[in-house]
Amino acid sequence: MYPYAGHAYYTGKLRHRHVINPASPMSKKELSEEERALFRESVAGTRPLPQDKIKPYAQRSKPQPNQRLRDEQEIIQSLLLSDPWEDEALPTGEESIFMRDGVAPTLMRRLRRGQYRIQAELDLHGKTRVEAREALAHFLATCINHQQRCVRIIHGKGHGSINKQPVLKTHVNHWLQQRDEVLAFCSARPVDGGHGALYVLLRRPR
Repeated sequence: MYPYAGHAYYTGKLRHRHVINPASPMSKKELSEEERALFRESVAGTRPLPQDKIKPYAQRSKPQPNQRLRDEQEIIQSLLLSDPWEDEALPTGEESIFMRDGVAPTLMRRLRRGQYRIQAELDLHGKTRVEAREALAHFLATCINHQQRCVRIIHGKGHGSINKQPVLKTHVNHWLQQRDEVLAFCSARPVDGGHGALYVLLRRPR
């Protein structure tokens, strides 16, 4: 076995590093038989150490639209509002309906008949009150950002709750009324979820 450039060897507990630089004058000198024999004896039973010096490619992270993210976060934080009192709970099966002052009655009639195209949908099934409030905040922020006017929110009818009451229905009603962007909302038609869902009409972008 003969020495070659750029490799290191170790034996037993001691490590012997023999590196021959091809550019140095010594690397061009012919080795005598005695030197060759001495080298073979010194590296007997060894193996080359790995010399992989290649660094992994570091992918650059995509630039983040910081200002837009900050604006959306402010909207989301403003949407995380108070919860209704327990005595405001709606009985199961009662229709939900809300119209802000100044909204034309014709808009509510069209909304109740399902005559607006649904542009986005949020399903709150299986979520806790806290999870539902955060999901609703993110959903409305996204709808406002994308200028979507009519959306559907599914809060469920409460069949899976302990007392079989629509717990999220009351909270969603209350949260939506606190948002100026919400012009009106009402229970959906049976084909779209009935009393377990809402049609929500949002204000046009100014």
